[in-house]
Amino acid sequence: MPVEDISPQESYQALKSDPDTILVDVRTDAEWNFVGIPDLSEAGKQPVLIPWQLYPSMQVNGAFVEHLRRAGATPLSKLYFLCRSGARSLAAAQAAQAAGFPSSYNVADGFEGPVDAEGHRGRTAGWKASDLPWRQR
Repeated sequence: MPVEDISPQESYQALKSDPDTILVDVRTDAEWNFVGIPDLSEAGKQPVLIPWQLYPSMQVNGAFVEHLRRAGATPLSKLYFLCRSGARSLAAAQAAQAAGFPSSYNVADGFEGPVDAEGHRGRTAGWKASDLPWRQR
């Protein structure tokens, strides 16, 4: 079954209304530290921070699925995967689905969205551009 893209707004509403939802931010430590992370305090949650690729080599994290399990994810969890623009999170959601987490979703356009005409992110689509809560780490 293909991984479904869910808008940032729909993802945030699911996180606020369903206790079985988990937001898994698969960006790197550098991105969390310098760009910011989603603020789920209104939902009474924290994002689970598990890098899909390890900085600076950008090699795929071989322990990714084990980290999901350690973070409390179960086959009954609804997992929403987020990265910068939606590409790494799709790969992570596909891997999670293949590892027995059937309700794995990709947050479309990620945290910052695509590059705009001026070469900048975060202005046209994604979590930040949707005016969803976030904070510096």
